[in-house]
Amino acid sequence: MLYATLKVLLTSVLVVAVSETAKRSSLFGAVLASVPLVSVLAIIWLYIDTRDVEKIAGLATGIFWLVLPSLVLFVALPLLLRNGVDFYASLALSIALTVSAYFAMIYALRLAGIEL
Repeated sequence: MLYATLKVLLTSVLVVAVSETAKRSSLFGAVLASVPLVSVLAIIWLYIDTRDVEKIAGLATGIFWLVLPSLVLFVALPLLLRNGVDFYASLALSIALTVSAYFAMIYALRLAGIEL
C-alpha cells in the first residue's frame, strides 16, 4: 500500500508542478507538460512491478502511436477558444474530437496490421 501511495503522490506532484509553473509562464508550463514524464514514470512503475521488458516495449509502442491522435486536443482547443467558444464547451468538444481520433488511429493501425 505504501508503494501505491508513493506512486500516486509522485505522479500528482508532477501535475501540480505543471499547473503552478504555467501560472507563472505559459512557455515553461508547456515545456514541462510536453516532456513525457507521466509516460516515463509509467514505464518505470511497470518495470519495477513486472520486470517484463516485452510489456514495456508494448507500452512504449502504444504510447508512440497514440500520441499522434492526442495532438488533436492541442489543435482543437486553442482554435475553439480563440473563436469565442466557451471554455467548457471547447474542452468537451476537443476531448470528443480527441477520443474520435483515438478510435480512428486504432482502426487505421489494425488495417495496417499493427495491434496495440
